[in-house]
Amino acid sequence: MAWLVAREVVGMIKSCLFSLNLMVPGWGTAMGSVLSRFQVAARNEPSHEPLIPSLPDDVALFCLARVPRKFHPKLRLVCKQWRDMVWSDEWYSFRRYFNFDEALIFALCGANQQYSHCYMLDPSSSPRLWKHLSIPPQISPRIGVGFGALGKKIYLLGGYKDPQSVSHQVYCCDVSANKWCRTTSLSIPRCYFACEVLDEKIYAIGGSGTADSWDTYDPCTNGWISQVDPILIPNIKDSVVLDGQIYIRCGGFPLLPHVYAIMYKPSRGSWQHVDADMASGWKGPAVVIDGALYVLDYSSGLRLMKWRKESKDWVVVKSLSQRLIQPPCRLVAIGKELFVIGKGLSTLMFNVDQSENSGEMVESSISPLTSNYDVISCKVVAV
Repeated sequence: MAWLVAREVVGMIKSCLFSLNLMVPGWGTAMGSVLSRFQVAARNEPSHEPLIPSLPDDVALFCLARVPRKFHPKLRLVCKQWRDMVWSDEWYSFRRYFNFDEALIFALCGANQQYSHCYMLDPSSSPRLWKHLSIPPQISPRIGVGFGALGKKIYLLGGYKDPQSVSHQVYCCDVSANKWCRTTSLSIPRCYFACEVLDEKIYAIGGSGTADSWDTYDPCTNGWISQVDPILIPNIKDSVVLDGQIYIRCGGFPLLPHVYAIMYKPSRGSWQHVDADMASGWKGPAVVIDGALYVLDYSSGLRLMKWRKESKDWVVVKSLSQRLIQPPCRLVAIGKELFVIGKGLSTLMFNVDQSENSGEMVESSISPLTSNYDVISCKVVAV
């Protein structure tokens, strides 16, 4: 069986070797620079076998790293060494450095305010289908769970089974290995909070019962640090990272009929109110594409809006059809491709540049699931 799988990737490897001959002179110097940063630990072992017989490991790694992600399960079947390689941080770093990594979309969904579910979409697959991803049984019965993505891992944080038992537990899944494990708990139990990644750190912000605090997770120390700021309020609706700052949109209150939005810059270490013109148009789920903020506005149909920083105003990019997408929605982007993900994981995809420059929008869509789940949060992981 193993040799049949190995033979299947031989053609890919030959193609890679041919492409190496076509590369500009000096690729070996660049390769050596990368390997000096991402050394395969097994190289230093006395019993180490080469990844591919008769090939230096740097060339072998470059060839194997070019194999598309959909074939990685077959690579793992060849031998234990290849399996460990595909799961390793070195493999992930190597593919990322040479732009061989491929993006996956993960969606956290809620069912009847009782259970949480996770799904994955590979935009490069054919046909494009949402696939169910098993999550730890400790998380499944919870609601109000936070959802984050850092490196090649996704995180499920906090949540509760009942209002009297809010959790501080955190679970993470290594996407390349599809394995869940328990990791360092939050400093404070949280539910219904914002979760964003900035400067390679995870921020868990606000939430019911802990509205004026936020936790910061540093993977280098594997620990959380808790901080407090009275400007934070509960009922967080959305969050994005824009221009090196975290932006939070909160729900309205009787005393705050306007859109309440705040921002956090790590160098300052404190929160402040967002520009009123920007906050006034942030009326739905948001996403950042190429440094620009886009919002799906529900106030009159479904309209994709764009915030123009220079003129400080909102412009309509495109109106969307509710025949293909059911609110409430979440937005996520891969490059210039925008994914609007609605109820039941109904999904609409289009290129933002084409919509803005030509006024025409070539859409494609994914049919919803039979279960009418609400989409809580969406994250992109490239592996």
